[in-house]
Formats: sequence, structure tokens, C-alpha cells
Amino acid sequence: MQIRQIKAADANKFRKLVQQVEAESDYMLYEAGERAINVEQQHAMIESITEQPNAAIFLAEEETELVGYLIAVGGKTKRTRHSVYLVIGILAGFRGRGVGTLLFQTMEAWAEEQGIHRLELTVAVPNEGGLGLYKKSGFEIEGVKRNSLYINQRYVDEYFMAKLL
Repeated sequence: MQIRQIKAADANKFRKLVQQVEAESDYMLYEAGERAINVEQQHAMIESITEQPNAAIFLAEEETELVGYLIAVGGKTKRTRHSVYLVIGILAGFRGRGVGTLLFQTMEAWAEEQGIHRLELTVAVPNEGGLGLYKKSGFEIEGVKRNSLYINQRYVDEYFMAKLL
């Protein structure tokens, strides 16, 4: 398993990975097929992220197959540049196999090099696998976003979590 930062040439494979993760999970923000993004749009998004010193996309790659990602998007104002918001997605067949842990370890090393002080994310309360990964990685619950998501015809709370470096 290799963890690396994304390159512009990864645009199509990354787009397909995100679509597959969204199709396999009840807990991503977008439902399967809800987000229509073409290769050119994906390429532009990758370029925009990689140009920012406090933003990055990390990929988990098994041989030549992308199996997971972690997106870190940094604050844009002087008061929030020290903070990044995280989004992680892992293919169903690779969950529970240490991929998330490797992604977080790689991202944290990068964050410390960039002078990032705060990592934050949200997780649907019923997402026990995600919650376990985040707690294992040192994240703490800071609050609850009540009824913030509508999943399978019911409202679901989210935890707001953070980790200080």
C-alpha cells in the first residue's frame, strides 16, 4: 500500500474513486450519482487544491488501483489558515485494513510541515467505523450537529470532531 499526494494526471482515476466510494457508503455527503463531475472539472479542482500551501489530497494506492483518499482543505483567511477540514473515503473492500490510519499518518506529517495546527471533520453518528478511525487517530468530539443529514428517510446527527497538532 502506497500513500502519496495526488497529481493532475490522477484526475480521471480519482473521479471514478470518489464516485465508487459515494456509491458504496451511506455516510458520504453526496449520494451515489448525485454529483456529476467531468474529468476537466476534476482536473481543475486538483490544480486548485495543489496550489494552496494548506491544502492537499492524499491517495491510497494498491499496485495501480486507487483505493482511498483523504482531502485536506485549509482555511482561506488569516484567522483560519492554521486549520484544515478533512474528508476521507475508502473503498468498501479496503475498510478496516489500515488504509485510513495510513492516510491520516501521512496527512498529519504533511500538516506539521505546513504549520497546520488544527484538523477538523464531521462524521455521521451511526458511522461506527468512521468514528472509531477518527478516535483512534486522536480526534475528539467537540459538538453535535443535530439532524444535519437526511439519510434513508430519516434525520441523522453528526459529530463535529477535531484534533490539535
